[in-house]
Amino acid sequence: MHLYELFAIGVGLSMDAFAVSICKGLSVGKAQLRHALCVGLYFGIFQFLMPVIGYLISSFFTSILASIAAYVAFGLLAFIGINMIREAFEEKEEDLDSSFSPKTMFPLAIATSIDALATGVAFSAMQVSILPASALIGCTTFVISSVGLYIGAAFGNRFEKKAQITGGVILILIGLKILIEHLLG
Repeated sequence: MHLYELFAIGVGLSMDAFAVSICKGLSVGKAQLRHALCVGLYFGIFQFLMPVIGYLISSFFTSILASIAAYVAFGLLAFIGINMIREAFEEKEEDLDSSFSPKTMFPLAIATSIDALATGVAFSAMQVSILPASALIGCTTFVISSVGLYIGAAFGNRFEKKAQITGGVILILIGLKILIEHLLG
């Protein structure tokens, strides 16, 4: 898998964290560096860890997945992308909790990185080198979610829906590319 593809996956996976970071930015009013570092570290670390966990879990099933890797990757990425787009259109009441405590941030970090767990499964099927790929995803998420906090503080929630849709489309397109490359040989 090429670096630009991994970066695009990282951007796509980070859109949930970006949307939550925007909400956190709304809750604090005036964003500070410590707030940006907090959301960046929580979301970035979990976006790094979850693909590794998914990869390790699925490595037990590699021989089974090898013959269907492209289909698994496409299915997982398309599923994640479609869910992100669907969630963007759902009417939901946002909880603007201004706390940055572990009790608040830990569940948010887990919730925004579940899709990265499935990506780790796809990476295992495609035999992607997991540590560099996960590091790129984690770093990308760190930067994007940190910036999201400042955007939320400055502009409000007008970008949240577009971010989720963009992330979903990116993941679907990458999954489709993988499937087409497999089908064409």
